[in-house]
Amino acid sequence: MDSSQQQSPPLPSKESLIRRYKPIWRVLLISNLALGGYMFAKARKKNSSVENSKAAKPSAEDSKAAAEVSSSLTPASSVAEEPLVLPTVIEPVKAREPIPEDQQRELFKWVLEEKRKVKPKDLEEKKRIDEEKAILKQFIRAESIPKV
Repeated sequence: MDSSQQQSPPLPSKESLIRRYKPIWRVLLISNLALGGYMFAKARKKNSSVENSKAAKPSAEDSKAAAEVSSSLTPASSVAEEPLVLPTVIEPVKAREPIPEDQQRELFKWVLEEKRKVKPKDLEEKKRIDEEKAILKQFIRAESIPKV
């Protein structure tokens, strides 16, 4: 009986189990970190949009001052005040210098070469590409290029 007890296999240690499942642990850790990052970014985006909307509204001190002024005038003048909407400032479009004709011709030649390299998928696309190439050839051969 003593010999049968000595021949039983030893129990596997916990360290070998950890090593065996190491890739699974890595996947779980990475996925948890990715999920946490996603949730953090979404919460931060939501907070920034809330802060932007709060910036457009008057602050608590301003509302207290407005309430005191309206209550000191007349009690019946409690008209709902609309928040001020500031107009957006649109910058005018800057006029750019026109591109010289020789550079435009070089550009048209380059576009024409690229159109020649394209492999059309069907007959309609081939017709469209041929029309575009014909227009480019007209611009290249013309004495003056029309200004846009």
